Amino acid sequence: MTSSVGEDFQDAVLTDQEWEGRTFERCDFTDADLTGLRTRNCVFTDCVFVGADLNGSQHIATAFRSCKFERTVFGKSTLDGCSLLGSSFVDCRLRAWTLHETDLTLVGMGRADLRGLDLRGIRFREANLSDCDLRRCDLREADFTGARMLNTQLNEADLRDVRLDADALVQANLQGARIDTMTALAFAAAHGLRVD
Repeated sequence: MTSSVGEDFQDAVLTDQEWEGRTFERCDFTDADLTGLRTRNCVFTDCVFVGADLNGSQHIATAFRSCKFERTVFGKSTLDGCSLLGSSFVDCRLRAWTLHETDLTLVGMGRADLRGLDLRGIRFREANLSDCDLRRCDLREADFTGARMLNTQLNEADLRDVRLDADALVQANLQGARIDTMTALAFAAAHGLRVD
């Protein structure tokens, strides 16, 4: 397993590379061109991806732990079985993301634009999703336990079989969202209604 600690990859051109079983700790990928990068079983810890281009990248069973993504381009990127535990996203392009079996626990995604994405079964536990735009997303079976969702836009989203706390049901905008009976009862209770 190749390990990189504290290395500077700023402005590096690393297009269409394949990395497997590599670890990166406190590495700086600022403004790096990572277009078409393919990773499998890699671990990035406390790495910086400010201004990096990950367009068309594919990641399988890769972990991005406490990484900083700012103005990062994720156009047409795919994450399958990945973890982004504790990572933060600021002004990133995420609209063409494809996520499958991915864990976004403790991520900071305030104000992120995720409109229309298929996010079925994604774990958003304890995530900061304040002011996040999730309109028209497929969020079936997603887990938002403990997530901060002040002014989160869930308009017309599919929320069947989703796990949402009472605070989220009060603070988020759910207009036109599709919900199941259990979520409807939880919504009523969160708003002080009595269901007989």
